[in-house]
Amino acid sequence: MALSFCGNDRGSSAYSVDNGVLDNGCFVDALNLVPHVFLLFITFPILFIGWGSQSSKVQIHHNTWLHFPGHNLRWILTFTLLFVHVCEIAEGIVSNTQMESNHLHLFMPALMGFIAATTSVVYYHNIETANFPKLLLALFIYWILAFITKMIKLWKFAEASLGVQQLRFCITALLVVLYGLLMAVEINVIRVRKYVFFANPQKVKPPEDLQDLGVRFLQPFVNLLSKATYWWMNPLIIKAHKRPIELKKIGKLPIAMRALTNYMRLKDSYEEQRQKTEDQDKSPSIWKSMYRAFGGPILLSSTLRYMADLLGFAGPLCISGIVEHLDNSTEFDRTNKTGNMTFGVYFMSSTELLQNTSVLAVLLFLALVLQRTFLQASYYVTIETGINLRGALLAMIYNKILRLSTSNMSMGEMTLGQINNLVAIETNQLMWFLFLCPNLWAMPVQIIMGVILLYYLLGESALIGAGVILLLAPVQYLIATKLADTQKSTLDYSTDRLKKTTEILKGIKLLKLYAWENIFCDRVEETRGKELTSLKTFSLYTSMSIFMNVAIPIAAVLATFVTHAYIEEVRLSPARAFASLALFHILVTPLFLLSTVVRFAVKALVSVQKLSEFLQSDEIGDDSWRNAEMPLEVGKKNKHHGITKVVNRKGRYRMDNYEQPMRRQLRPTETEDVAVQVNEGYFTWGSNLSTLSDINIQIPTGQLTMIVGQVGCGKSSLLLAMLGEMQTIRGKVYWSKLPDYEVLYDGSISGQDTGLSHEETSKNRYSVAYAAQKSWLLNATVEENITFGSPFNKQRYKAVIDACSLQPDIDLLPFGDQTEIGERGINLSGGQRQRICVARALYQNTNIVFLDDPFSALDIHLSDHLMQEGILKFLQDDKRTVVLVTHKLQYLIHADWIIAMKDGSVLREGTLKDIQTYDVELYEHWKTLMNRQDQELEKETEMESQTILERKTLRRAFYSREAKSQTDDEDEEEEVEEDDDDNMSTTTSRRSKIPWKMCCRYLSSGGFLMVFLMVSSKLAKHSVMVAIDYWLAAWTSSNPHNQSLADPFVNATNYTKNDDAQIAEVTHHCLFLFQMLSLILYIIVILKWSSLGVLQHRSYVPVFIILCGAAIALCLITSLTVEFLGVAAATNLHHNLLNKIIHAPIRFFDVTPLGQILNRFSADTNIIDQHIPQTLESLTRSILLCLSAIGVIAFVTPAFLIALVPLMVAFYFIQKYFRVASKDLQDLDDSTQLPLLCHFSETAEGLTTIRAFRHEARFKQRMLELTDTNNTAYLFLSAANRWLEVRTDYLGAVIVLTASVAAIWTSSQSGLVGLGLTYALTVTNYLNWVVRNLADLEVQMAAVKKVNSFLSTESENYEGSMNVSQVPEDWPQHGEIKIQDLCVRYDTMLKPVLKHVNAHINPGQKVGICGRTGSGKSSLSLAFFNMVDVFDGKIVIDGIDICKLPLQTLRSRLSIILQDPVLFSGSIRLNLDPECTCTDDRLWEALEIAQLKNMVKALPGGLDAVVTEGGENFSVGQRQLFCLARAFVRKSSILIMDEATASIDMATENILQKVVMTAFADRTVVTIAHRVHTILTADLVIVMKRGSIMEYGKPEILMEQEDGLFASFVKADM
Repeated sequence: MALSFCGNDRGSSAYSVDNGVLDNGCFVDALNLVPHVFLLFITFPILFIGWGSQSSKVQIHHNTWLHFPGHNLRWILTFTLLFVHVCEIAEGIVSNTQMESNHLHLFMPALMGFIAATTSVVYYHNIETANFPKLLLALFIYWILAFITKMIKLWKFAEASLGVQQLRFCITALLVVLYGLLMAVEINVIRVRKYVFFANPQKVKPPEDLQDLGVRFLQPFVNLLSKATYWWMNPLIIKAHKRPIELKKIGKLPIAMRALTNYMRLKDSYEEQRQKTEDQDKSPSIWKSMYRAFGGPILLSSTLRYMADLLGFAGPLCISGIVEHLDNSTEFDRTNKTGNMTFGVYFMSSTELLQNTSVLAVLLFLALVLQRTFLQASYYVTIETGINLRGALLAMIYNKILRLSTSNMSMGEMTLGQINNLVAIETNQLMWFLFLCPNLWAMPVQIIMGVILLYYLLGESALIGAGVILLLAPVQYLIATKLADTQKSTLDYSTDRLKKTTEILKGIKLLKLYAWENIFCDRVEETRGKELTSLKTFSLYTSMSIFMNVAIPIAAVLATFVTHAYIEEVRLSPARAFASLALFHILVTPLFLLSTVVRFAVKALVSVQKLSEFLQSDEIGDDSWRNAEMPLEVGKKNKHHGITKVVNRKGRYRMDNYEQPMRRQLRPTETEDVAVQVNEGYFTWGSNLSTLSDINIQIPTGQLTMIVGQVGCGKSSLLLAMLGEMQTIRGKVYWSKLPDYEVLYDGSISGQDTGLSHEETSKNRYSVAYAAQKSWLLNATVEENITFGSPFNKQRYKAVIDACSLQPDIDLLPFGDQTEIGERGINLSGGQRQRICVARALYQNTNIVFLDDPFSALDIHLSDHLMQEGILKFLQDDKRTVVLVTHKLQYLIHADWIIAMKDGSVLREGTLKDIQTYDVELYEHWKTLMNRQDQELEKETEMESQTILERKTLRRAFYSREAKSQTDDEDEEEEVEEDDDDNMSTTTSRRSKIPWKMCCRYLSSGGFLMVFLMVSSKLAKHSVMVAIDYWLAAWTSSNPHNQSLADPFVNATNYTKNDDAQIAEVTHHCLFLFQMLSLILYIIVILKWSSLGVLQHRSYVPVFIILCGAAIALCLITSLTVEFLGVAAATNLHHNLLNKIIHAPIRFFDVTPLGQILNRFSADTNIIDQHIPQTLESLTRSILLCLSAIGVIAFVTPAFLIALVPLMVAFYFIQKYFRVASKDLQDLDDSTQLPLLCHFSETAEGLTTIRAFRHEARFKQRMLELTDTNNTAYLFLSAANRWLEVRTDYLGAVIVLTASVAAIWTSSQSGLVGLGLTYALTVTNYLNWVVRNLADLEVQMAAVKKVNSFLSTESENYEGSMNVSQVPEDWPQHGEIKIQDLCVRYDTMLKPVLKHVNAHINPGQKVGICGRTGSGKSSLSLAFFNMVDVFDGKIVIDGIDICKLPLQTLRSRLSIILQDPVLFSGSIRLNLDPECTCTDDRLWEALEIAQLKNMVKALPGGLDAVVTEGGENFSVGQRQLFCLARAFVRKSSILIMDEATASIDMATENILQKVVMTAFADRTVVTIAHRVHTILTADLVIVMKRGSIMEYGKPEILMEQEDGLFASFVKADM
């Protein structure tokens, strides 16, 4: 009987029971089988048969939600049990090898136990999912039986006086404890759930989160195994391959992770800190509050991290054991066998078991799996905590923003930029710090442990190696800090470059018309040059950092082994050499990361400082006076300023309906009804100077009050003071004294509002509809901007739209009022934006409406219409109290009450009649102003108003967009590939393809030389790295006693030839390069050997040194080539992009949204500059490391190649699925981040509006939703990364297992086995990086693709058919223009805009062109500059056909003044004469003509005075005058004025007219008029209609034609 259960050794009494049944060891082991068999028999039928019928009764939608009590403990115990069973099996098998015949009872029960334990956990999981606890009884019985049988075994062992020295005794004792604990867990379930022996079992409900079907993030709810391996992510990741992951698929966050929950946690601990520190005058510590709120998970993560780090050291130790015992495995020591024989079987000690190589291999595998699981769990916990922290911080910052005092914002203490930085940068810094912070305390421990182990392996020489590492660590830190600094300066330059690029793109029309595009392009290139210099430094430091990371281990290994060779007499054994090699690899990671972590810690300190300052800054008002019964005195200036509060709320706040009629009846007598009253108010914007002083005013209820006064006299400030936005120095603001209620204005809605039980109903009652002077839009649809959170009422909405005459504008938008507008939407003009803001104020159902200069950006028709329909009709019919700030004095006749302001105080207040009687002077002053305004305005009826212009530009943009849309689609997404059948397979294959084409495009931008250098140096480097380790193997395996060792290389391959000739061939192929090196090295060795006479082991040293030196040099070269390849590519791509776009035809800018172009210059350029080179470096390094490792293993044990095939297949599928899912999640993360940041910035911009409307609560809600959406995407992304890493790590562990098993079985030479295993260990680290980098590269290549799509834009034809030399220097001398049969269109796909136009303009004539919108006037002006497609006819100026001229020449010889004044940031000189060709006198002359001389003289710097972005530091009128001066500086004989007077006031227009008449007397001036009266004095008038000339002649003659167009225009104007 070869396989008998109890064995059949000679003379054994295996089956005898003479001394009693239980004294027979074999019987006790058989008894141990009983519980396992029992469990298997009971559970299999239940699992396989009874389940179908069972689960149908229990309705649960998630297979994850329910956990029985003690759930996690049970999983941990079961896993421990499985591990102990594995040990028991190993012990049994190894003991069995010591017996004469096979004793199955040594390992058979353990094997069955293993199967039973596995079954128990599967069974338990299924019961839990179905929530059917009665079936747990089977498990309960199993645990009891197993406990009893193991107890018997242990008791018998103890009787036979076996103790802890024997391994089997320890294992049995452990099993008894585990079974006991599992039994206790089972009893606890019975106790809590009462499912058996109890009358009323407990009903269970799933957690709140999962009752809501929207939660898809299941990590907190699944069982432990699924948590550790992210099994629950499988469906999501696999489905992503078929169709993209959308926001719907990732659902909502679990409640515990929502921003609100975390905000409450953080806020509570912050408030606690605040109370503690209040008396000590310190600011509350954010660190402490963060620790109080999120300390728990960080501790858990750190614990997991420690466990993982300690397990990490198992790798080198196991390798050392395997290599050591390979040599002496054959001579296993059987001598002391008898000493351990009890019950007729062999008992071994634990050390003996660990000398078995197969056991070590399995242990190594388990240690790796566990280490990786712990590590990923630790990462996940910190990431989740980091995300929670970020959500909490964002909510905290947002709440603070809503309470910020306005003066803070306007006085520049808190700029928008700072707030955006807090949101976008500082919170992320803290989140990243949290991700990395477990490293802060885990790494030192890891380093110390590593050094101790090295010392144990190598003695003193190890300290030298560790010393090298420690000495070089500060250098790394230094490089890391330098990197951060360079990155900062690069960022500054790129911001600067972006600013200049934005300016160019915004003013592109002007630049092209003046032929200045190249000058400004050079300005950008100059900044880009600085940025690139900074980038090169950045690349240098990056490559140094990478170099240090790779070179330090080589240097350490070199120092250690060389020292060891000279200090120690003994040759280094392969076991120790390779274990220490693996240890060095482990040590390098923490040292490299430590510098990063320290850097992040420093950044986090700064971020917390900034946050703390922000949270301490002034707020607008405090809630403490909420319920005061009396109006409040604001004499004292304290930290919270500007208090205006709601005082007594009774009565009509409780009304539930929004109807207006109801509101009428509540009003008592209206004689002295005052809505708002200010008494002796002194208000300031934060400085101690009062902006408004001695304000005593009242706003009558239900009437129209107008506030008038000059610019800057404090009209807007007065409104804000009433809204409580200014700081009150003294005085009071009262709101609406009605008999039973009195309101003082209040700045915030808070959750704990006393007396505000009907928050919803009362919300609309005391909010103020406010339209600010600077229009503020949300990033939302037009409709959402107008309704602004109020319920939609169709009738009312329609009325408001009509009152603001928005319907024509809405009709032009592509999706009507559902079109997105705002930052990310379609750019509307000023007038359109303003009307939407007014519409918002009208639509809101509030008693009081404040309108701050709503007419400023509107033309006369719209103003009149808005005044009549909107303010007088819509608001007054409603009897709403209206306060209107305006400059248009002609509306004063409609006012019920007038407040005239001057220099921050009230000049007069009363009705128009009062002022007429009491302040005649003021009234007369108004009258003259009014007359002037009236004259100007009445003439404006010549329909060509500004609004129409705005509509025109809008229409042009869309008109063109449709034409472009076909081409656009192909650019944006190559959705329509070869064929249109969009079946699953094509999308799938497309989604998982790697964009090779773009990679090639990128590399070719870098230049072929660099690519060649990179590839060759990388290959050389990795070959040398392999050679080093190979040499080490040869060195350590060399036989010190054998003197015939002449050629170490031949020797190294010698033993393989004996075993297997095939390997020698593999050597030749694999290590061709190594052999080349060896030849050179061989000579050195021979020389050394001949000098010594004997080849000692030290003779390997010189070669080793040379190889290490070569490797270090190559590391430097590779890291430099990759980085500088990146810089070269970035330089080329940006240069080409800029040139293409600057020289694109003007049409391109009409069609392509500005944001899209800017994105190419900002986000995409940034990716190309900084991210791609690093990803590329990391990717090539990881791939080559993995390949060289697999090559080495295959070389050592060819058998490994067989196992490699299934592993490669698995790896292929993992990376394929992951890349697709990762890309989608990355996109989701990016796309959800943008709205969040936008929401913050738009809130900060519209603070006053939000607070006036009282919509804080709604905006907070929106912010929480956006934060949660973004956090969900980010959590899923990090969970997907963990999913990948766990899988690739397990694959790596399997590679190590197969490599070690193959090595043991083929029993190769020990040095090479060490080499193979050391490499196998590195594979586990690099596999997931290959995939992660591939995925990253794929995302980043999209940037190259987008930039590339713009590089195919057609440029304008700058050449022309004439040579520059053929054009006279002073052309055009006279300024004679002949237009002959001219036909023009904007694009070949569009209809012509000018049809067969003929005209002749004599030198020096003043010509006026008029006509309605769309008649082709502006197109004609563009045709003079060849900016549009002239496809028929020609324009001849002074005898030269302009289409033949080079564009640069043509445009530089004509002048134009555009309708919108454009100024560039820089100096005044730059704006007048960027080419720097004129003298200062000429510039001063031009300024004098434009009447700007005195103003410019007064500025600091005169001509070099600063112009801010867009010329914001000058008024619109002044900007227009600068443009006039600019046209004058260029002394051309032809000037074209394109509606230059459309956007300026009367005074400026008069200056312009005068200048044109005098300064330009001898030049030809073509004026495109939109107010006919401006061209009545012209020499020639051209009237256009639909692209043709209708009338042509002197104005006097045209006026006489009664039924003529011109005459009708003029009539309408009078």
